[in-house]
This record gives sequence, structure tokens and C-alpha cells, in this order.
Amino acid sequence: MTSPSQTNSTAPEDQPDMFGAEPVPVYRPNPDKVRSRLHKILAEARAAQTLPWEPARLSLYRTIFPQMALFLPDEEGARLRFDFEAELVRLKAA
Repeated sequence: MTSPSQTNSTAPEDQPDMFGAEPVPVYRPNPDKVRSRLHKILAEARAAQTLPWEPARLSLYRTIFPQMALFLPDEEGARLRFDFEAELVRLKAA
């Protein structure tokens, strides 16, 4: 039987290194896919006379649209966020 003061010589090899492990790769979405998705949402809003989404979907879009726009060049993302908010204001007033 092994005493508590004795160490297992194979233990470091069996356990992953918690501090020296390789960094996890950062996910970067494809800007073309992001752009396409944002334009699709914006087109849906522009084509509507009243809010086209249920409250849960609207809440989702209000959250993800600005976040997704951050993956585009600054000016383009800002313009899309502005256009989206303008459409929401228009639709809420209808």
C-alpha cells in the first residue's frame, strides 16, 4: 500500500497541464456571412409595415444585431446598427 507522502510518478503525465496548455483558438466569424445575416434581418424590417417579429424574436435581434455588427469594419457595423435601430423606431411608431 502507498503512503500519502509517496507520489505517483505517472500522475503528471496523466493529468493535463492547467497552466502551460496551448491557448484556445479564438473564434472569428466569416464577415461575409455576418454581413449577409444582418442584411437579411434589416431587409425583413424594411419590408414590414408593423413589427414582423414576436417579442422573443425581437429581443433576440435587439441583442445579437449590434453584437454581430462588431465583426464588421467599424463604419459598416455602425451604419448597420443605426439603420436597424431606425427601422425599429419606425415600426414601433406604426
